[in-house]
Amino acid sequence: MTQRILITGAAGKIGAMVRPRMARDDRVLRLLDLRAPDEPGAGEEVVVASVTDHAAVTAACADVDAVLHLGGHSGEASWADTLSDNINGTYTVFDAAHRAGVPRVVFASSNHAVGFHPAGAAAPDYLFPRPDTHYGVSKVAGEAIGSLFHDRYGLDVICLRIGACAPRPINERALGMWLSPDDCARLMEAAISVPAPGFRVVWGVSANTRGVFCLDEGRAIGYEPQDDSERYAADVPPNDERENTYLGGVFTSPELDT
Repeated sequence: MTQRILITGAAGKIGAMVRPRMARDDRVLRLLDLRAPDEPGAGEEVVVASVTDHAAVTAACADVDAVLHLGGHSGEASWADTLSDNINGTYTVFDAAHRAGVPRVVFASSNHAVGFHPAGAAAPDYLFPRPDTHYGVSKVAGEAIGSLFHDRYGLDVICLRIGACAPRPINERALGMWLSPDDCARLMEAAISVPAPGFRVVWGVSANTRGVFCLDEGRAIGYEPQDDSERYAADVPPNDERENTYLGGVFTSPELDT
């Protein structure tokens, strides 16, 4: 039986990294974004739409087994744009999935939901929100929306607090929160396949030597990270002073005041 996964924000950075890694002969990836992703291949369906378009997202959810919600602004934006695209857009995706009968939504949250947690301090699962930006607030709101749709409607929801997903860590801070593309795909596979997860919040990081993030919830859903940022440690630039105070690094700086 063919499995169909809807990926919102599929033309973005993480979407582009996970698409080839999640391809399967018995799976269709339905790709939704404001623009068509580059070079869609066999087993991929393209939907050009906004996550704020309820009718379009509901139609895209038809016959879908799970939604992987990556859509929205991936960094700091004005409050109006954050509210429209990240918060209202996330509500739209959850509501559309519920109304279309999709049993599961995997939401790409972020470390910036807890960005004012002290740098270097242990980061347990379900760390209380301390957002560092409008972007961080939108991720806290998305987690809350997911919790509502689980408790009210029984939707399975897994929120992935993603660290720094990139081909390699870009600085010293990222050594502790790196999520390799391969581990990102492993995490998402675990999130869409674990039976009856209920509502979970899981750290999206690799097995980094310098990591402070608890991986218990990740392993509980079947995620086994295999990569470690330490192999890049000799090649990354050192932190500047703004990176050493809070987990969110420069995102906590007043310079990001929009």
